[in-house]
Amino acid sequence: MGLLGILFGLALLIGLAYRGWSVLLLAPAAGMVATLFTSEPLLAHWTQTFMGSAAGFLAQFFPLFLLGALFGKLMDDSGSVTAIAHFMSARLGPRRAVLAVVLAGALVTYGGVSLFVAFFVLAPMAQALFRDARIPGHLAPGAIWLGAATFTMSAMPGTPAIQNAIPMPFFGSTPFAAPGLGLIASVIMLVFGLWWLGLRVAKARRQESRPSDDSLHLAAPDAAAEDPLVRERSTLVQNFDPPEMHHGHRSPDLPSALVAFLPLMVVIGVNLLMSLVVLPRLHLDFLAEERWGSTSLQAVGGIWAVLIALFAAILVLLALNARRLTQIRETMDAGANASVLPALSVASLVGFGAVVAALPAFELVRDWVLAIEGGPLVSLAVSTNILSALTGSASGGMTIALDALGATYLQMATEMGMDPGLLHRVAVIASGTLDSLPHNGAVVTLFAVCGVTHRDSYLDIVMVGILGALLALVAVIVLGTLFGSF
Repeated sequence: MGLLGILFGLALLIGLAYRGWSVLLLAPAAGMVATLFTSEPLLAHWTQTFMGSAAGFLAQFFPLFLLGALFGKLMDDSGSVTAIAHFMSARLGPRRAVLAVVLAGALVTYGGVSLFVAFFVLAPMAQALFRDARIPGHLAPGAIWLGAATFTMSAMPGTPAIQNAIPMPFFGSTPFAAPGLGLIASVIMLVFGLWWLGLRVAKARRQESRPSDDSLHLAAPDAAAEDPLVRERSTLVQNFDPPEMHHGHRSPDLPSALVAFLPLMVVIGVNLLMSLVVLPRLHLDFLAEERWGSTSLQAVGGIWAVLIALFAAILVLLALNARRLTQIRETMDAGANASVLPALSVASLVGFGAVVAALPAFELVRDWVLAIEGGPLVSLAVSTNILSALTGSASGGMTIALDALGATYLQMATEMGMDPGLLHRVAVIASGTLDSLPHNGAVVTLFAVCGVTHRDSYLDIVMVGILGALLALVAVIVLGTLFGSF
């Protein structure tokens, strides 16, 4: 009966979330439904298990949600994201339209700009480039997704994406965990995705396809930002609440390419410096004291590095764009507000996972997952993939998996002499594969922003976002098993 309750609660969560119900209501309700099938205390699981786990997630990660959303909003309102998009368009032009869109998305998201901010800026750029290149507009989402939501989210070493931060407290790793394997995975995703999109463009040109007027809805981004269904689904995936895109004031005066790129370079450079040079040299033994949570630098250092990098980049951005940010209070308020609902939504998913993991029947699930042949890397990849697919959230699915089994995987890796950084990289890449199913909030948002449907463009998401990522994941597991972390 307990296992039936877990499955029923999960089905309730997935089904109603897909229909646009708020996960803030669904997650505790689904957790309590699962508990009803057992003899476990209902209210204790709600107030102690659910809320304790959700509060723990917020305590660890809300600063990243806050600074990430704030940085993204400042980059948008200063015109920096638009300036980068224009720079890539001018440099590569219509002849290399797909590559221009992919690289623009990769640059801004690897530099710390929220995925949804990138969507709202890249969509008009892609539509204009594709029109000039005589490429059908329904291919634009695939190019945007490849650049903004694949390798820079899960594989590139040092990416400030929340997905890359989540494993750090569990494994004591840094944002640059398994850098060589991460780069190999990034190359696989990028090359495979460009190959596929190249085939699609070539086929369209052979058929003499032309983008019709109704295939390029230039007003779609504004409508998508206010769509309540898009909002409910999207807040589970990234750190930005779409309606806040319309708050603040976007500068009509764009900065130069150098000024636009500099904050992104600061994020990458400071993150690298803090992770590999500064923090490891500090004497922070006081963190072991009870007043600081009896923690260690290994548990918090990765998050600190990303926070310092984002904070430094925000200061640089403000200094360089003081003249353009004419409504600075409104912009910063919008950025801060944009972080709240996504953080609470993912925390609620984590609370649901904690309730499920605390039920006696979960031991059956745990035993099944750990019995998967291939060792801890394969088991970790499968469990993260399944949970990310079911929840439609890379961050939510991965956190649930690591909350329930992270300590077990770390113990297994320690006994085998395996670098925890390898577990980190496998978990992050695995979270970004099957999460891209049709109900994924980022997929829904991107299609709404571009004014297309699943029928028009979802095949490209499957190929560049799922198949390419799965190939990279297999490569990392095989190489990591044979050669260890590098």
